[in-house]
Amino acid sequence: MEQQVRDAIETVRPHLQADGGDIELVGVNEETGVVEVRLQGACRGCPGAAMTLKMGVERILKEKVPAVTEVVAVQ
Repeated sequence: MEQQVRDAIETVRPHLQADGGDIELVGVNEETGVVEVRLQGACRGCPGAAMTLKMGVERILKEKVPAVTEVVAVQ
């Protein structure tokens, strides 16, 4: 599952980088399906980061990796 999540994040990364941000995979809990990521660059502290995380990153990861239940940002 972790490799699938990594591959899915690679499809999202160029869009974040285009806006001056980036994303780092922190961990995947295969039992609960929770994925932890760290937003970086312009995404870190951006007022729209929570929406980007839930409506963008989480949605795409859930589509590509059905075992993903939630994506959360960590510091």
